[in-house]
Amino acid sequence: MMSDLGQAPSSPPSSRSAQATLRVERPSATLRELTLQKMRQAILDAHFAPGERLVERTLCEELGVSRSVVREVLRHLEAEGLVDTLPNQGPIVARLDASTAAQIYEIRALVEGDAAMACALRGDAATVERLAACVAQIERAFAAHDHAAVREFTGRFYEQMFGSGAKSVAWEIVQSLNARITRLRALTIASDDRGRQAVAEMNEIVAAIRARDGERAREAATAHVMRVAEIAAALLPA
Repeated sequence: MMSDLGQAPSSPPSSRSAQATLRVERPSATLRELTLQKMRQAILDAHFAPGERLVERTLCEELGVSRSVVREVLRHLEAEGLVDTLPNQGPIVARLDASTAAQIYEIRALVEGDAAMACALRGDAATVERLAACVAQIERAFAAHDHAAVREFTGRFYEQMFGSGAKSVAWEIVQSLNARITRLRALTIASDDRGRQAVAEMNEIVAAIRARDGERAREAATAHVMRVAEIAAALLPA
């Protein structure tokens, strides 16, 4: 049917195009997620000391978020083992102790040794190059005293090793302890001469994987963890 002006009326927009026009773009990270990242990093960087009280009102002011967001974040950090809630005192930064650290390193030694062996037997040349690139980045980060980058590329190294070894369940176990592992890593990488030692130990893991020597890779990965465990034991209270 023609309009009064002799032109066919324009058809209404399709439901598909209308939906596209009206769709609200979601941010890549929610306010809660951003707050969680900020708080987690603050604990890892020792902005909050072990045992320090985490007062909700003060955190709201410092972070610029609501009390409900702060409470959610504190609950999440408690589940990660970075925060403890004490009776009549409220949330505090969880204290690190040698006994807990020893248990974490025992688990790491078992699963990382197994993952290194599997990676040596299953990984290809591209895997080896990615692992070697991570170690090179770690070495550069140590030289620049960029401990956050050391932690980041160390995490990538292990993610690659577990993935190439098809150890997805073991990686889930590591991830469940990730916050506490990262916190211990932040402590040990700051110790004297740790950069040179860590890079040498990780290069030995890569060399064993490149040689496709599963037993040597397992031993190198286990030795690396146990060396870090010794450093942590010397730094932490009993």
